[in-house]
Amino acid sequence: MPNQPDHPTLLIPGPIEFDDAVLDSMGHYSQSHVGPPFVATFGETLTMLRKLLQTSDPASQPFIISGSGTLGWDLVAANLAEQEDEVLVLHTGYFADSFADCFETYGVKATQLKAPIGDRPQLPEIEKALKEKKYKLITVTHVDTSTGVLSEIKSLSELVHRVSPETLIVVDGVCSVGCEEICFDEWKLDAVLTASQKAIGCPPGLSISMYSGRAMEAFKNRKTPPASYFASFKNWTPIMQNYEAKKPSYFATPPTQLINALHTALTQILSSSLSSRFAAHRAASKRIKDTITSYGLSQLASNPENQANGMTAIYLPENVKAPEILPNILKRGVIFAGGLHKEIAAKYIRFGHMGVSVTDERRRDVDKALEVLRESLGDVGYQVK
Repeated sequence: MPNQPDHPTLLIPGPIEFDDAVLDSMGHYSQSHVGPPFVATFGETLTMLRKLLQTSDPASQPFIISGSGTLGWDLVAANLAEQEDEVLVLHTGYFADSFADCFETYGVKATQLKAPIGDRPQLPEIEKALKEKKYKLITVTHVDTSTGVLSEIKSLSELVHRVSPETLIVVDGVCSVGCEEICFDEWKLDAVLTASQKAIGCPPGLSISMYSGRAMEAFKNRKTPPASYFASFKNWTPIMQNYEAKKPSYFATPPTQLINALHTALTQILSSSLSSRFAAHRAASKRIKDTITSYGLSQLASNPENQANGMTAIYLPENVKAPEILPNILKRGVIFAGGLHKEIAAKYIRFGHMGVSVTDERRRDVDKALEVLRESLGDVGYQVK
C-alpha cells in the first residue's frame, strides 16, 4: 500500500492519486536546468512522450512547459490560428466553451457544434459543417471532464481528411491521455494537448502537448507573428529540440522537480504495454458503471459508446443535490467532484478512476469508493436495493 500519510482517497477527474515513486521524485535535490544530468532526464522525458502518444514521426514536436492543461489552448490559438481564421469547436461540455473563448481572445472566429448534454456531435452533422465553410482547425475534447463524454477520434479524423483535408485536427486530451488510446501517427492527428495531473499520474504544473509536422509547417507559414510571448512556438521549439537532443538550452526555467516526477511516471507507464494499461481502465470503468446502474443511478453519457474509461459522471437521485451528499462521502474517506456543467451542476457528481487507483492491484480505491457511495446515498434517504 502507498507509503503516504493517511488522507481521503482522491477520486476526482484530476488531480488523481499518485504513486510513491512519483512523489519521491518530486523531492529530488536541486539541479541546474542546464546541467548534464537534468538535460538527460528532460530529453528522455520528451522521447517517452512520443511513445505514450504513439508517434515515431521525427517531424512531430513534443512540448513540456510549466503551466496547466489550459495553456495548451493558448499554444494552439496563438500558434496555429491567426486573427479572422475560422475554427470549428466540437462541443461535449464545459471545456469546449472555454476553448472557444480562448480562440476568441486571440481574434479567431470559433463556431461551436453542440450536442445535447451527455452526447457528442455526430459525423453527418460534422461533415455538413465542414462542407459549409473552410475551417483552419477543428477541435475535439477527447473526454470532457464536465460530462464524462468520450469522443471517437479515429473516425472523426478519417472524416476530416476526406472532407476538409487542409483542416488541422486538434485533440484536447487533458482527461484522456494515459487512460484512453491515442494513435497520433496512425490516426493522422495534428495536435494533442494534455496535462500532468490526470491519467499520466504526475502532480499538477505541466502543460504537455504534441504537434504533427503538418501543424509545425502551418506555424512556419503564418502571415503574422504569434500573439503570445510565453506561448510562442518561436520561443519554445528550439528549446524542446535541444533538450531532446541532450543539449542545454534556455528560454524560461523548467520546473526541474516536476520534470523528474514526469520522467518517473512515464517510465512506469511504459514499463508494460499500453494496450494492457488501456484494457485495465476499460475493465475498471465497466465495473464501476455496472455497479452504478445496479444502484439505480444513471450517467450523463447514457450511450455506452460515449462513456469515458477514466471517469464517470453520475446523476444523483431526484431531490438529492451534490452539496448534500459530497460531505458524507468525504466523511467516509473518499473525495468525489461536484458537477461542472453549469446547466445541471447540482444534479450530478463525478467519479475519477485513472492511474494507480486502477492499475495498482494492491489498492482498493475503486471498491472503497463504490461502497462509500452506496452508504452515502443511504444518508440522504436513497436506499440501494
